[in-house]
Amino acid sequence: MDIIFDCPNCGQELAVDSSGAGTNIECPACGDTITIPAGPQNPPDSRELSVPNLTASPITSSAAAKVEKHLKVPVRSTPAEPLIAKAKPPLGARAVGDKQVRIRTIRRAACIESGHDNFDEVVSKFLLEIGETNLMSIHPVGYTYFDVATQKMLTDYGAMIVYRG
Repeated sequence: MDIIFDCPNCGQELAVDSSGAGTNIECPACGDTITIPAGPQNPPDSRELSVPNLTASPITSSAAAKVEKHLKVPVRSTPAEPLIAKAKPPLGARAVGDKQVRIRTIRRAACIESGHDNFDEVVSKFLLEIGETNLMSIHPVGYTYFDVATQKMLTDYGAMIVYRG
């Protein structure tokens, strides 16, 4: 039989198996450590005390036909903590002061024009645009991609630039 009691701190109704009597638990609503009382504080429902009818159908004595227990919702004077936290904004949109942290990845394959490798020029031009004071870090990037012209997997490199802007 379950022990049904209210949290002394927030008033949340809790139900615990009788084998846990006298042990300490943390209230799932407020986080306060409480001791489970020795016996049920709320009187059991009269339907739970009745002797089962031996001629009753198996459907009426199944788990689906048992009495529903309704839990009380705690009433608080302060705003409650959300149970599901909002997702954090992506790193590219996280604010640092009045500017946001952003990421730009420049791939070498995207910098090749008319057979000329312009990777260094593209990276240098971008770094000049953001300025040295806004530059946070530069990381080398290795990646593999499928080249449609040669029908092969090619390995290439690039740069990931983290900056404020």
